[in-house]
Amino acid sequence: MPVKRRLRDSPPSGALLLRWVVAAVRALTGPPARAARGTARRVADPARQVRAYFSSERVTVRQAFIAVCVAALTSLVAGLTLAGMENRIEDVEGLFVLIPVSIGMRGNIFGALSARLGTSIHSGLFEVSRNKQGLLSQNIYAAMLLTLSTSVTMGVLARGIASLLSIPTVSIWDFIVVALVGGLISSAVVLALTIYLSVTSFRRGWDLDSVGAPLITAIGDVVTLPSILVASYLVGIGGLTPAVGGLSLVAGAVALYRGWSSAQAVVRRLIRESFPVLCVAIVLDVLAGTVVEPRVEPVFGLFKAFFVILPGFLEITGALGGILAARLGSKLHLGAVSPSAKPEAAALLDGAIVLILGVTVYALIAASSLAIAELLGYGYPGALRFVGVTMTGGLLATVVASFIGYYAAIVTFRFGFDPDNHTIPLVTSGMDLLGAICLVVALVIFGVA
Repeated sequence: MPVKRRLRDSPPSGALLLRWVVAAVRALTGPPARAARGTARRVADPARQVRAYFSSERVTVRQAFIAVCVAALTSLVAGLTLAGMENRIEDVEGLFVLIPVSIGMRGNIFGALSARLGTSIHSGLFEVSRNKQGLLSQNIYAAMLLTLSTSVTMGVLARGIASLLSIPTVSIWDFIVVALVGGLISSAVVLALTIYLSVTSFRRGWDLDSVGAPLITAIGDVVTLPSILVASYLVGIGGLTPAVGGLSLVAGAVALYRGWSSAQAVVRRLIRESFPVLCVAIVLDVLAGTVVEPRVEPVFGLFKAFFVILPGFLEITGALGGILAARLGSKLHLGAVSPSAKPEAAALLDGAIVLILGVTVYALIAASSLAIAELLGYGYPGALRFVGVTMTGGLLATVVASFIGYYAAIVTFRFGFDPDNHTIPLVTSGMDLLGAICLVVALVIFGVA
């Protein structure tokens, strides 16, 4: 009897079908389903979405802001070191060609290492262990092999490109020795910092994607320039320099072979994916040096304050692009962003964060560099023109870095590569070249060069 009553009380099939059609129309044309939970206005209101995103990311933005400000102030130390190297740059022909690429390689190798470890932290794969087969140990070993092989490659390519562009330089053996010795000294410091940052970020819940790139590139700048200065005193020592250069060439080849054929899967994959990209990065960095080198004497020699801003200018541009690329790499791995040609809302908001950071940090660089120049008596082309050059060049470079950072991550992910291995080298080295061009454009706009 109850069964019959349920059957008799149920609506006819036609009425049930009409009810489902009406429900479907309402779902398509009415407010979102989340309206019942009071979120319809947030979904429909872009301003609310932006506020909600920045509110959820406020800790990350604060960490990134502190990191880039520390990097900007630290880069002034590198700038003062570069200004102090002016006489040595004049004594060793072509030495300036090696400076951007030497600085860039530290950021490329260890910035990529930081990005990979940041992704492993986000995905729950990171662990602090001395196990040689562990993820951390294999990444460290791969970074050491890449340092050896790319330093030698750097010396060879820098000397070759300089010769093609008719830039006078010392011998190829001198270039190899300076690149390798300077690279080994600076890499030891930067590697220790990268490991410390990774472990600390893991234990304290920091966003390594946001703090890693600027801090690592900043420390790379600070330690690489003195390392290059020390290594430059090995130039032209009779038969010693060619002998050391030959041994360095063999060491670089052996390091590349061991990594390429390593039995450790992670090491083998990292070397095979990273080394070709780093070779492209070396060419871009060397070209950045050739862009600036002809202007060292007429512009930087006359207005020594530009020596102070140069390392920070190139470093921060690459770091900002690296922050965006590292964040997108992690989100692509986690499925939070899709690799589409048209940036999604989350990617655009990350780009907005980078732009805000760029405006702030370049203003800080301009003001602090101007204060140092005034204090030390370095020449500059008037306060307004100096600030105008720094801000104009910096904003141009930030926009370009954001564009390159996004599409480098998207394209590499679409081709099945790991964005953490490719985007950092491509962005930082590409921005060394394009950042140098943006700075030269700003110098021309303001009539300085």
